[in-house]
Amino acid sequence: MKTFHCLTTPLILTAIGAPAFGQINDAPTRLDPVVTTATASETPLSDIPMSVSVIGAADLSLTDAYVGAEDVTDLLTGVEAAVANGTQVAFQIRGIGAVDHQALTPTAASVYSDGVYLATNVQTGMMLYDLERIEVLKGPQGTLYGRNASGGAINFISVRPGEDQRRYVRAGYGNFNRVDLDGAYGNSLDNGFSYRLAGRYLSRDAVLDNVDGPEDAGGVRDEFGLRLGLNWERALGGSLLVRTHYEEDNGVNATPRNDTLNLSDHEISSSGDGLQDTDNEFYGISAEYERALGRWTLTSLTSFEGYNQDYGFDFDGAAALYGDPALSANLSYIRDFRQYSQEFRFKTDWDRGSSLFGIHASQEDFSQTYTIWCGELDPATLIGSCAYVGAGSRAGPVPISDGTAMTLVTDIRQERTSLAAFTYNEFDLSDRLTATLGARLTHEEIEGIGSGRHVFDDGTIGYNNVNGLGLAAGSNKIDDTQLSGNLALSYKMANGTAYASIANSYKSGGFNGEVQNNVTHFADDGLFDAETVTAYEVGYKGRPSATLTYNISAFYQDYDSPQARIFVDFQLPGGGSITSNSLSNLDAATSYGLEADLTWQATEAFMLEAGLTLLETEIDQSSDTGGNSTKFNGNPLPFAPDVSAKLGGRYAYTLSQGVEGTLSAHLKYRGEYYLDPEGLDTRMQKGFTTVQGEAGLRFVETGVTLTVWGRNLTDEDYAVSGYGFIGYNTFRSDPRTYGVRIGYDF
Repeated sequence: MKTFHCLTTPLILTAIGAPAFGQINDAPTRLDPVVTTATASETPLSDIPMSVSVIGAADLSLTDAYVGAEDVTDLLTGVEAAVANGTQVAFQIRGIGAVDHQALTPTAASVYSDGVYLATNVQTGMMLYDLERIEVLKGPQGTLYGRNASGGAINFISVRPGEDQRRYVRAGYGNFNRVDLDGAYGNSLDNGFSYRLAGRYLSRDAVLDNVDGPEDAGGVRDEFGLRLGLNWERALGGSLLVRTHYEEDNGVNATPRNDTLNLSDHEISSSGDGLQDTDNEFYGISAEYERALGRWTLTSLTSFEGYNQDYGFDFDGAAALYGDPALSANLSYIRDFRQYSQEFRFKTDWDRGSSLFGIHASQEDFSQTYTIWCGELDPATLIGSCAYVGAGSRAGPVPISDGTAMTLVTDIRQERTSLAAFTYNEFDLSDRLTATLGARLTHEEIEGIGSGRHVFDDGTIGYNNVNGLGLAAGSNKIDDTQLSGNLALSYKMANGTAYASIANSYKSGGFNGEVQNNVTHFADDGLFDAETVTAYEVGYKGRPSATLTYNISAFYQDYDSPQARIFVDFQLPGGGSITSNSLSNLDAATSYGLEADLTWQATEAFMLEAGLTLLETEIDQSSDTGGNSTKFNGNPLPFAPDVSAKLGGRYAYTLSQGVEGTLSAHLKYRGEYYLDPEGLDTRMQKGFTTVQGEAGLRFVETGVTLTVWGRNLTDEDYAVSGYGFIGYNTFRSDPRTYGVRIGYDF
C-alpha cells in the first residue's frame, strides 16, 4: 500500500500570465463562476455542496494548443486520463475508473458535451474548440447523471449563440509541421434569433520517433470539426437552442512501445506492417427547449449522437519481437454507433427551497468487427503474410481444417436501453443551513450478441473453441435496476460555506468486446457486473475577500466491485504464452484523501491559482479473480497518483499605447502511478512534472492577436495507458510541442 509523500518535486516556477485579453476587471466572475452541471440550474460555485472544478475563460486559451479532451487533466488535480488506441479516453477522478480500451464500455466519469451524454470512450477524446467553460464534478453523481458517473462527471460547454458574441479567425504553425486553423462567426437578430458557426482544423506530423520503419507510425493528426448553434429566445412560448456538430479524424494512430525493447524517450519501433489510415467520423444534433408553466419551468433535452470508425495500429509494439517477425500482431476495428436520448425536467422555486423532477430515456446501438493478424493483410481473404501467434490455440482440440489458423475475427453487437426517474431538492432549514436531497431510479437492459472466428490459410473459417468447451457464438441479456442519490448539508458562515455530503452512483456492467474464445464468452460468468461507489465528503469553501477564494475537502469513497482490466496468460499450442485482456470485477477498494485549491486575484492584472490532491487507494481482494488474489490485494488503483498538484498564474500588462500583452504559465506534478491493478513496478509510471505556457500581444485598434505557446516544456516521456501481449505495451505521451498563432477578432 502506498503512503502519502511530501511534495518535493520542484513546484518552483513563478507562473505569470493572462489567457484572455480585456478580462482584467472580471475577477468576481472568475473567482466564483456560475455552474450549471452540478444542480441543473445556474448556481454560484461557492453555493454547491460538493467538489467542483471549473476551467473558465481565464484558462481556456491554454486549451487552444490541446489536441484532445484528455489534455485538460493538465489543469486539474485528482483527475487523470488513460488514452488508448489513438483517441479513446477514460477519465479517472480520485482514482475511480477502469483503465479500459473497449469502445462498448462506458467510463466511470461520465462525459457530456453541452449537456449531452457521450456513452463510449471513443467519443470522449473529442476535439476542443470554441468552448465557454469546462465543469468537473468530483465524486459520484448519482442523482442528475445516474449511470456511469461513479467517479464524477465532466461537461464541455461550447459558446452559446446570443448577443455580443465574439467572432474570430486564427491560424497557427508549430513544430512537427503542426497547422491550426479555427474560427467562429455569429450574429443576433432583432426577433430574438441568433446563430453561431465554429470550426477547427488540425494537422501534425508524427511526434514519436520510429527507429525501425515509416515515420507515420509515430502518430499523425489530420482532423477537423464544425459546430452550428441556432438559438430562438422566443419559440413556442419558450426558448429553443439547437446544436449540431460534425468531426472527422483522418490521421494515423501511434504505435505503442513494447517494454522488451531498449528505446530512448519518445522512441518507438515498428516495421509499419500494421500501419493504417484512420477513417473516423463523429456527428450529432441536440435540441434544448425551455418554457415557464406557471410556477414551474419545463426543460426538454432531445439528442442524437453517432460515429463510424475504421482504424487500427501495430498491436505488438515492435518491428520484430525477440528478432522473430512471426510474433507480429496488428489489429483493426470497424465500428458503428448510434445513441438517442430524451430528458424532461420540471423545476420550481418555493419559499424555503426548490425542487426538480425529471425523467430520462436513452437507446444505444453499437456494433464492432475486430480483426487481428500477422504481417501484411490481404483485405479480400483476411489472411496475413504470417500466422498470428494467438490464432492456432483458438481452433480448439479438433480444428475444422488441416491448414494453419492465420487470423482472428471477432464480431459483437450491443443494444442498451435505459430509463430513469429522478428528483433533486434543496430545503432552507434556516437562513444559513440548507439541506440537499436527491434520488434516481435507473433501469437498464443490455443485449449482446456476437461470435469469434479464425481464418485458415486455405480460406476455411471456423468458430473459436478453446479447450473444446463450445463454439464462440452466442448472446445474453442483462437487466439491472439501481437506486442512487445524494444527501448534503451546507452552512453559510461569514466568509464561506461549510458542507458535508453523502453520494453514490454506479457504472454499468456489460459484455467484453475482445477476442471471444469459446461459448463461455456470453455466459453469465463471462460478463462483468456493475460497480458502485459511495462517497463521504466534508469541505469548506472560503472567500475571505473579494480577491481570494479557496476550497478544502476531505473525502472517503467505498468502491464496491470495481471493474478492472485483468491480464491472464493464454497458453499457445507449441509452448509459451501470450497475455489475454478482459474486463472483470475485483472485490472492493477504497479511495480517500484531501483536496485544496486557491485562486488569488493579487492585482487587477495578476492572478495566481494553486491546487493539491493527496490520494490514497487500496484494493481489497480475497477471491481468485484473474487466477491469484495476491496479484491485486493491497495494491493501489491504477492511474491514482498519491500526489497531484498544480500551480498557475496569469499577468496582463500594457506594452504601449494600443498594445496589450499577456503572459501565462501552468504546471502540474503527478506522483507515481500504476498502469493496471497488478501493481507491478515494471508497470509503474514514475512521478513527473509538465509545464505549459503562452505569451501574447493584442493590437487593440486592429483586433489582431499574436501568441506564442508551448506544451510539455519539460519534455517528459510518460505512459498514458498500457496492456499485455508479449511483454507489456504502453502508449506514450507527446514530447515538447510549441508554436505561434495569429488571430483576428471582429
